[in-house]
Amino acid sequence: MNAEDVDQEAIERLYERLTREAEEGGYHLNPDVPFTKNLVRGLIVNERRYGYPSCPCRLAMGSRERDRDIICPCDYRDPDLDQYGACYCALYVSGAILRGERELTPVPERRPPMAERRAQEPVLPASSLPWPVWRCRVCGYLCARTHPPEVCPICRATQDRFERFL
Repeated sequence: MNAEDVDQEAIERLYERLTREAEEGGYHLNPDVPFTKNLVRGLIVNERRYGYPSCPCRLAMGSRERDRDIICPCDYRDPDLDQYGACYCALYVSGAILRGERELTPVPERRPPMAERRAQEPVLPASSLPWPVWRCRVCGYLCARTHPPEVCPICRATQDRFERFL
């Protein structure tokens, strides 16, 4: 099967799941259902192609480590929602856009070039805490334990979306 052959049932299942999870987490999917389902189709294609659902509007490198910041929901979703009312691909929108109080406009790319991303690798400060502190890169959830949780209890991001905070 070609990665781009996605049946409508798979799109509907993921669309329903994303809608439910977004609303439970205080987010909203774009109310333009055909547009949003096309983005959902792109997520499915990327998951089949790379093994993870990278943003359908960005070029993935095919390396989970290098693309971690653009796995949906991407690291830039919340700042984009705060500033522009939508994420880069417009899968997620603010309540103001959902209610028609704000117009949806193009969102400029916030993702820094690869060289800058590598330079931004955190340098961990010395800590006197008995456990490392892990931060979810998607929602900011913090936890102190030996390893990050397999799934973020807040936004359901996978373990590899956590970074050591302290």
